[in-house]
Amino acid sequence: MRASILRISTVVAALALAPAAPAAGPSLVLGATEDAVRSVTLAESKTQMDLLALAGFRGVRITQIWVPGERSLSDHDETVLDNVAAAAKLANVTVLTSVMNAGSRTTPVSEQDQLEFAAYAASVVKRVPALQIVIVGNEPNLNRYWLPQFNEDGSDAAAPAYESLLALTYDAVKAAAPRVTVLGGAVSPRGGDVGGGIRPTHSPTVFIHDLGQAYRDSGRTTPLMDGFAFHPYEDNSSIAPVDGTHPNSTTIALADYPKLVASLGEAFPDGYSMPIWYDEFGVESQIPAAKQDLYTAVEPATTKPVPEATQAAYYRQAVQLVFCQPNVRGLFLFHSVDEKDLTAWQSGVYFADGTPKSSLPAVKLALEQSRRGVVTHCDGLELTVLPKVSQKGPVLTLTCDLDCSYVAELYRLPGRLIVTKRGRAIGGRPTTLPLRVPVAKGQYRLRLTAVAPVNPAPPTLKLVALRHG
Repeated sequence: MRASILRISTVVAALALAPAAPAAGPSLVLGATEDAVRSVTLAESKTQMDLLALAGFRGVRITQIWVPGERSLSDHDETVLDNVAAAAKLANVTVLTSVMNAGSRTTPVSEQDQLEFAAYAASVVKRVPALQIVIVGNEPNLNRYWLPQFNEDGSDAAAPAYESLLALTYDAVKAAAPRVTVLGGAVSPRGGDVGGGIRPTHSPTVFIHDLGQAYRDSGRTTPLMDGFAFHPYEDNSSIAPVDGTHPNSTTIALADYPKLVASLGEAFPDGYSMPIWYDEFGVESQIPAAKQDLYTAVEPATTKPVPEATQAAYYRQAVQLVFCQPNVRGLFLFHSVDEKDLTAWQSGVYFADGTPKSSLPAVKLALEQSRRGVVTHCDGLELTVLPKVSQKGPVLTLTCDLDCSYVAELYRLPGRLIVTKRGRAIGGRPTTLPLRVPVAKGQYRLRLTAVAPVNPAPPTLKLVALRHG
């Protein structure tokens, strides 16, 4: 425990060294962690992908299970992944693929297992080239997926073994498909850091430290990963993301972003700027009486599910927090559709039968507002608007890539101002300007300035030569 406290102090001290950056902003990939899109038929994959996209998600994280002895993707799984990739392309959805073992009984610890795992991961991206982002493993800091966690002397066994797997897999994937992004970690937000017992685990703070130490001890000078995957769950579903900070423990939740960045910065040469992907985050909602028959088993008391309105509010908070976290590239909600087993996750925006929860519209709006740049204000974030203007007869149409406030001035050349109009346009949505080009012959020009309303950069000026109406 004393070693853990010392590491927390080191991380806190390192916070001051992290370089300042504005925010992640509208470029965030906002998706769902959802294996329902995996199917042997393209029609079923497309149905599930369309349901996901209808909720406003533009990303999906799927799993691909490796078992000992496998060195190449099976024909069956190739068909499944081809269907996922095709459905994602049709729906404009980004796919993350977690190549992982099913549980601790198949932990790839031996040299043979690790070489087979690496070859298998390389075969995934070689045989399905549309899959451009791969995550290596899942929650290696937990005994659920990785054993042993500790050596007999109490030192960390998991982090050095996972470092070896990550290095081998990174090199194999890059050799097969150099442009594929390889993410490491997929680390759980909490752990005990005590060997022995029936649930030996490592906290993320300690695991990241030990992973960095293993990297240095290996003598490797080439990259270990292109980014870090992380699961920033709260302690339970009743905790609001904005309240879930852990300044005095080794836990890292969504609001503990500075601690995560500092941990990575202390562990790796490029850690302070390392891209972060939150590939799992969920808030479970209560199941109404009318839907109880869809589910089985009993909800664990520790879950503390919340009303659907609270789920919506917490997911919005999550999007707002991540929107302002500079190194984060994506947030994936776990799931889009509930699992039927109440001992699992009822954190979707759809019930188990695919019907929408009342939380769905608010969650969809938050996802859309993030892409439009208006979900929240971030200190230091300045968004530059890119406006486009088209003319059809006397009618002018404005399309801004983000939400924008505009001033439109119509001039008759050489310089007479005819009319000035102000307004606001929703990002990506064509908006008819409230002015018309005169039908009288002459030379006309539109002078338009557009600025982001919530996170403004200097206004963008656009001059458009017009034809008379």
